[in-house]
Amino acid sequence: MIPGGGQPNMQQLLQQAQKMQQDLATAQEELARTEVDGQAGGGLVRATVTGSGELRGLRIDPKAVDPEDTETLADLIVAAVHAANENAQQLQQQKLGPLAQGLGGGIPGLPF
Repeated sequence: MIPGGGQPNMQQLLQQAQKMQQDLATAQEELARTEVDGQAGGGLVRATVTGSGELRGLRIDPKAVDPEDTETLADLIVAAVHAANENAQQLQQQKLGPLAQGLGGGIPGLPF
């Protein structure tokens, strides 16, 4: 409800929407530059992803490599990437969550 029963100032609403759009774009760019890690096997395998979920690096400790058991190594890699992606989603929630709430709820395509 508008105080005094007046009409909403469309110019002001447009400016607010444009600012939120700019803030969202800035946050998304920051997420794309920020890297987070995930690990598995007590740190034997570490994955690095961007805040937007792009895999950037994978480090495997030689102790994790057993030529007779590549299945375990594959499982550790998947677990490390999964952990890194979970950390990226938490970062997304921190950066984009407040912006999404300012837009009246979730943004289609975002996991919150």
